[in-house]
Amino acid sequence: MARKEDLIVGLDIGTTKICAVVAERNDDGVDIVGIGTHPSRGLRKGVVVDIDATVESIKHAVEEAELMSDCEISSVYAGIAGGHIRGFNSHGIVAVKDHEVSEGDVRRVIDAAKAVAIPMDREVIHVIPQEFVVDEQDGIREPLGMSGVRLEAKIHIVTAAVTSAQNIVKCANKAGLNVIDIVLEPLASAEAVLAGDERELGVCLIDIGGGTTDLAVFCDGSIAHTSVLALGGNHITNDIAVGLRTPFEEAERTKKKFGVASARLLGSDDILSVSSVGGRRPREVSRKLLCEIIEPRVEEILSLARQELMRAGMEDRIPSGIVLSGGCAALAGIADLTEEIFESPVRVGQPTRVGGLQDVVRDPMYATGVGLALYGANHGRGLPYSRFRIRDESIFRRVRQRMREWFHGEFD
Repeated sequence: MARKEDLIVGLDIGTTKICAVVAERNDDGVDIVGIGTHPSRGLRKGVVVDIDATVESIKHAVEEAELMSDCEISSVYAGIAGGHIRGFNSHGIVAVKDHEVSEGDVRRVIDAAKAVAIPMDREVIHVIPQEFVVDEQDGIREPLGMSGVRLEAKIHIVTAAVTSAQNIVKCANKAGLNVIDIVLEPLASAEAVLAGDERELGVCLIDIGGGTTDLAVFCDGSIAHTSVLALGGNHITNDIAVGLRTPFEEAERTKKKFGVASARLLGSDDILSVSSVGGRRPREVSRKLLCEIIEPRVEEILSLARQELMRAGMEDRIPSGIVLSGGCAALAGIADLTEEIFESPVRVGQPTRVGGLQDVVRDPMYATGVGLALYGANHGRGLPYSRFRIRDESIFRRVRQRMREWFHGEFD
């Protein structure tokens, strides 16, 4: 059995599935030693709507991962997504003490860049340095020890709704897990599927999950833009269920087995047998009809993603093109359709740079879970700027109340 400190667990709490990935540190990186998945019952569009159902789904996924990896899971890196996520860039300037950049100067300039007004109902979950500028010399990744009198920092800040983040932590805690950190899901997926040269040249990761579509743009090796669209694969499945008058589970199975992103890409127009609702006898429909239902919704998701890129002014900053991940990236023909809409090179991203059960996780649906484990391995030790903290004063109120009751009981 591996030592406890060598194990990192990524917990992808998604709209369609809960996925727990157990990784073990080694000299070259990490080995995947356990995977557990279970259908997600308590989330909608990436946000917890039923705590008890979510807790049960987490427990099942974690138990499966524990059996496979032969370990006891107590701490996890949890993913977060949803339409409430907001990302923006900020900038800070400070004077350098003693004419040489020290760790204190770096902390002060990060704090200066973080000093922006954030509503009380929102919480900062990531503060990611993009680049530093020393005396007008830009493009500096690590300014420590450099000579100068003025230090600037450009950073990317990601915020989330406090209640949504608290509910994810609460669900994990009720399942007996401690949340080490909350990580934005597209940032985690990027750890697993993006190559270093793509990040340097400029690339857009589009993670199409069940309830949300997450975007992350990387330029010059650092994050430049993040956003989350409240549309995903469940909307495609729902369209199929309504259009073919079939139960949701049957629509999901039909989509995965026979679905194609564009009817033009169909090789043959087969006839499918589809279950009906209410115990009626199965009906026969053409595969072309199925794809004609799927295509408009996929086009809508991809078109909204492109509009978001254009709104952020990032469309011309991604010469490496688009990388697709998430469960919907496995839909046949989606890469070709994405290439048509974005007029840019497209590939489907699969987790790489891991050992162990790499053949099992070589699927875009595992990108976030594997990415969370890689994030924990790469950033978990000494992570100074992006630790998640919940504004929760209730514990202090409870302690104060207990002390007051104890004092009254002793001296009354």
